[in-house]
Amino acid sequence: MIGLVDCNNFYVSCERVFRPDLIGKPVAVLSNNDGCIVARSNEVKALGIKMGVPLFQVRQLVDQHQIQLFSSNYT
Repeated sequence: MIGLVDCNNFYVSCERVFRPDLIGKPVAVLSNNDGCIVARSNEVKALGIKMGVPLFQVRQLVDQHQIQLFSSNYT
């Protein structure tokens, strides 16, 4: 038997488990070198920020909407 689980906003959801104060706030998780956005909360998606976009291209939106950024954390 094989199981496949596809989690929406997986890395954002993981951050929110440890930081419940982030629930309902815009949160994004960055790639290994903090160069690109690899996970977005629904609040960030609603702002039109696309998956994989380089951070420098959306820095103004991040600052304007106080988006919480996190480095990817695989542990």
